[in-house]
Amino acid sequence: MEPIDLTERLGQWAAGRGPLYLLLASALRRLIDDGELPGGTLLPPDRALAATLAVGRTTVVNAYEQLQAEGKIVRRQGSGTRVAGPTSRQDTSGATLLSLGYSADEVIQLVLSAPPTPPTEVIDAYEQVVRHLPQITDDVGYHPAGHATLRRAIADRYGRRGVPTDPGQIIVTNGAQQALSLLARALLKPGDRVVVEASTHPGALEAFREAAARLHTLPVGLPGLDAAARDVRPIAAYAIPTVHNPTGTVMPTPARRRLVDTAVAAGITLIEDEAFADLLFAGQDRPPPLCSYADSVITIGSLSKTVWAGLRTGWLRAPAPLIAQLVRLRNLHDHGSNVPAQIAASYLLPRLDALVERRVADLERGHDHLRAQVARLIPDWEVPPVAGGHTLWARLPKGNAVTFAQVALRHGVAIYPGPISAARGGADDRIRMHFLLHPDQLTEAARRLAAAWRSYR
Repeated sequence: MEPIDLTERLGQWAAGRGPLYLLLASALRRLIDDGELPGGTLLPPDRALAATLAVGRTTVVNAYEQLQAEGKIVRRQGSGTRVAGPTSRQDTSGATLLSLGYSADEVIQLVLSAPPTPPTEVIDAYEQVVRHLPQITDDVGYHPAGHATLRRAIADRYGRRGVPTDPGQIIVTNGAQQALSLLARALLKPGDRVVVEASTHPGALEAFREAAARLHTLPVGLPGLDAAARDVRPIAAYAIPTVHNPTGTVMPTPARRRLVDTAVAAGITLIEDEAFADLLFAGQDRPPPLCSYADSVITIGSLSKTVWAGLRTGWLRAPAPLIAQLVRLRNLHDHGSNVPAQIAASYLLPRLDALVERRVADLERGHDHLRAQVARLIPDWEVPPVAGGHTLWARLPKGNAVTFAQVALRHGVAIYPGPISAARGGADDRIRMHFLLHPDQLTEAARRLAAAWRSYR
């Protein structure tokens, strides 16, 4: 691609606030994500693009290095800078499966991160909604903060967990991902630092990168946040303390209190993701949420992982002034979530514990079954047990997870390679496998993975 062509596509890329290289990286990232720069596209050399944009070469180099760390582009000596293709970006979507000659129906999806079917409780809840809708009067259906009934139900659930909560501290969102996106827009400006765990939820990484934030990584649990507060002065920190995604670990209670105390003392906005927190296996004591130690902690919740992703119901618990700010921002986009779905969710929340108990029993059986099959068929893999959730975080004894994921795909099973969850590179020897499927499908998936591993070695 000629520099002048790319410049036209970038438009007014430098019009925002923050370091120029982050603004440039953000503009290029949008072009890549929107498909305007497809995989394999050759990008202009550093000097040529810098001259055309009238910026220093360092600006372009730093922007390219940022995108390379995110896996968006590939830079090789002698062959230039190219937009990463599906193999490099670890895309396991149906589109990629089809491009490789497979249909999604032919591939066992160990990348499913939500229940594959809605439970009967969802059907019952919608039957209640049908009976409730004729009673609605004087309500046009716009509720940017969320329907009052659901906000009260969410607040009451926090209260039952020992965290008194007013409905004014709740905003209902279209899933946890919208909650993350709203937070990134409200809290961050280009160049702001956000501390994240070295491996974490990819959707959070995308939300922070879309805001042109700079990511600083710490090990899972964010030990060393006090030093990071001094060294890089982060605006926010994001953690998944209960059933961590992707490792499945649970942060001990003393570490929770230390983390919150550190964040509060340093003036860091602490974001707690509890999307998987309800899915602890039997015998695991559920620790208190981080917001129980300080009301300033922002907590994200969702029904997608526990009930059904199609319900698209998530929420944020935060100080009331921030909720008001998020509501104003939300109004710019969609004026609020689907009202019948919110009413259905308000029926589900008081009955959630029984549903979760059954769901967790199924998940634990899937967890044990897939681990046993992998241990039997691929004994050299390291597959530690997890405390809950949907995911096994396996270590390959050799090779590269991205390359192996493509080999596995050719053998008819889709897995996530570890780098997709890595904030700044790494996890090259890790793969993520979900165990939500029927045991027969998990057995067949393990058989296909074993065949892929034999061919890969």
